[in-house]
Parts: sequence; structure tokens; C-alpha cells
Amino acid sequence: MTYPDTRLFIAGQWQDAESGKTIAVHNPATGQEIGRVAHAGIADLDRALAAAQKGFEAWRDTPAIERAKTMRRAAALMRERADAIAAILTQEQGKPRAEARVEAMAAADIIEWFADEGMRVYGRIVPSRNLAVRQMVVKDPVGVVAAFTPWNFPINQVVRKLGAALAAGCAVLVKAPEETPASPAELIRAFADAGVPAGAVGLVYGNPAEISNYLIPHPIVRKVTFTGSTPVGKQLAGLAGQHMKRVTMELGGHAPVIVCEDADIELAVKASGGAKFRNAGQVCISPTRFLVHESVRADFVAALTRHAQGLKVGDGLAEGTQMGPLANPRRVAAMADLLGDAVQQGATVRTGGERLGEVGNFFAPTVLDNVPTHARIFNEEPFGPVAAVQGFTQLEAAIAEANRLAYGLAGYAFTRSLKNAHLLSQRVEVGMLWINQPATPSAELPFGGIKDSGYGSEGGPEALEACLNTRAISITHV
Repeated sequence: MTYPDTRLFIAGQWQDAESGKTIAVHNPATGQEIGRVAHAGIADLDRALAAAQKGFEAWRDTPAIERAKTMRRAAALMRERADAIAAILTQEQGKPRAEARVEAMAAADIIEWFADEGMRVYGRIVPSRNLAVRQMVVKDPVGVVAAFTPWNFPINQVVRKLGAALAAGCAVLVKAPEETPASPAELIRAFADAGVPAGAVGLVYGNPAEISNYLIPHPIVRKVTFTGSTPVGKQLAGLAGQHMKRVTMELGGHAPVIVCEDADIELAVKASGGAKFRNAGQVCISPTRFLVHESVRADFVAALTRHAQGLKVGDGLAEGTQMGPLANPRRVAAMADLLGDAVQQGATVRTGGERLGEVGNFFAPTVLDNVPTHARIFNEEPFGPVAAVQGFTQLEAAIAEANRLAYGLAGYAFTRSLKNAHLLSQRVEVGMLWINQPATPSAELPFGGIKDSGYGSEGGPEALEACLNTRAISITHV
């Protein structure tokens, strides 16, 4: 199965970096180099920025209904190419091919929703205190958006930023991940082939720090959107703040799962277990801290352990694989460190807890029980296939533990009680809370966190609002 080398996309053209420099791309299932990606320098960034400004001016002046038609063509191309794109995504990222295809197909849904929402960017007429005056509020696209995206969902994390910005009439310059470059390039290709004006979408790769330090302060860039770790997000938000740039930040999480004494245990294991081991746990909204009522903890842990042991781990391209490798060797080392600390602190490994094989970045689906609060895995985002369980006796104590960390991205809860559900919805401090179900993020719902997990949204009408300037205009008739 072939894997393409990836080039920069600047001014409507696929091109090599001016220096000719490239970076190796590796398959996480084999550790082998499978391709190269172009490494942009400052000269490439300057060309990309100039093209983005011209692209913005053309796209901004395209009627919203025509923008929507172009975006719908891009969505149709993503669906037509989904199988081929999924194979590319699995090779570079590792997730099972079925998950990769879902990601490619979901991108089409997201594009279409934003395409339609772009036709509902309304201003308003405000009654004046003087009948000779007409007062208006108008919404205008903010300008060129610099988008920085991670490797765990190489298409999904780009398309949320791209869809909202393009629907609002902005141009977007994407700095996609060097470890997983080819699948986001295919998303960009769909927009290019659909007829987006040259420069309205751009794509670069290179040194992440160099690119962010150059793009964010640049006067052409008017908005910054970033998905990644909280420490890096704080650095980029600080840099953007120095230059008064609009910012959307979707940062790290450490999602609590509260399983009440009246929970449907079968549902809780099926929903949270599926979410936990999806993409080998490398998901910002992945369930991580399992807080289970003592009366049902033994049953829950036993069932979750069986679920983990039943998963088929292997190359994402192999038939029947349910969990692929971790994306890079760094994640394997991180899992080993967190597991070693948890056991040393008194946690019990119910299943997993070790690397699988000597080739590739495979780590066994893991369930830890009796995890103490001071263990690192209960305080640091694990970003891997480890479920850490702790018991509780009072719901208020579980909610306090859920809120203890500075993270506030996602949370889950399972209960048959309307009273419990009401209390959880009021008190759990997260941007997204799913009760009695797995995570179901959709284009029409806000997607983002609170506290140290960021601010702003990459879903719903709120995502477009972040890409718009609101202006007041008052006209006096003379």
C-alpha cells in the first residue's frame, strides 16, 4: 500500500520547501520510515502569508451561498475519497482503518454543517433614539486564521477549524502535524479541488516553535486557533495576547467518569470502555479518572477488565484490529513511567500494564484499580490506553475529585437518578458532559473546555462567532 510524500500548499500550488528540506514520517505499527514531508522555512511562510491575504480578499467577497456550494463540493470529495484517505491516515497515525474512515467521513458532515451555518451569519437593525438615524450591527470575517493542529486526529482537528473559518469568510493557513502530514493534506486537497480561491487555504509543516513564533505576531494573521497541550497553549495564547490576536484554545483534559451506585454497569462499561481505548486512548476527551461507587466498583472493574482483555490490538491495517499502536515511542515511554509510579503508590494492575512486542509502539489496554489520588496518573493527562479507577462513597466527594484538577474539558457520568443527573450537570466543571452515553461531539454542539482546558468553541454557532468581527454602524439621513 503506497504512502505519499507530502508537500506544502501555497497560493493554490503543491510545492516543495524553498530549501528542499524534508522530515521523515514513520509508521507507528512498524517503526519504519514510510515517506517525507516538506519542511517550510521563513521564506515559505512569507509566501504563504501573502497568498493567504489575497485568498482572504477573494473569499470574503464571495457570496455566502457560493461559499457554501464550494464547501459542499469539498465534503462530497471527502466522501468519495474516504477509503483511500483512511488508508493513509492509518499508516501514519496507527488507528484502526475503520476509525480512520469514520474520521474522514465525519469531516464531510462537519464541512456541510458549517457550509449551511455560514449562510446564517446575521447582523441586526437596532431601533434608534433618533428617527433620522439607522443603526446596524454587522458581522464581518476577522481575516486570516492561523490554525495549529495535533497528530491524534489529523483530519478532525483541522476540519473543525477550517470549516468554521471558511464558513465565516476567513482564509486559513494550517500548520498541520509533521508526524501525520498526508491525511490533513488530503483534506486541503478536497477544498482546493472544490474550487476554493488560491490562498484561501494554505498548508505548511516544519519546526512548530519557529512557525508559531513567526505566524502569531505577523500582522496578516488576525486569529489564532490551537489544539494541543495546556503548557504549549498557554505559551501561544500569551504570544497572541501580546499582539491582540483573537484566540481559540482547545487544550488538554483529564476526563472524570463518575459511576453512581444506581448506574447501569453494562452500559457504563460499554460506553466508557469504548471511549477509553478508542485511538489507543490518545484523545483529548478520553475518559481517564474512573470514580466508581464502592458498592459497584468490583463489578465495574471486573467488567472493564474483560472488555480490555477482549480487544484485538495490532496494525491498524489488519482485519479486525480494534486498537492500534501509540503514535510514537514517546507515548510508550510515558505509559511505562505512569504505570510504574501508580503501582509504586499502591495501585493494582488488573490487566495490561506493559508494552506489546518489540516492533512498533504497541501498549496493552490497561485497567488500574485502587489508584490513589496522589499517583501521577490521577494528576497528569495520560493520553494512552490506561483506565485508572478509584472508589467513592458520597457523590459530592466524587464531584469534588472531578473538579480538583485545573483541567475542565470533558466529563462522563452514569446514573439512573434524575436527581443525580441534575446535580452532576450543575456541579461538574467541564465544557462537555455526557451522561449515560459515550462522547457524541457533533458539528452543531460547542466543542471546547473551561479552566486550563482552554476557551472558545470549535463547534456550533459559537465556532463561527470566534471568526467574526462585530461592528456597529450608525447612519444619519441628511
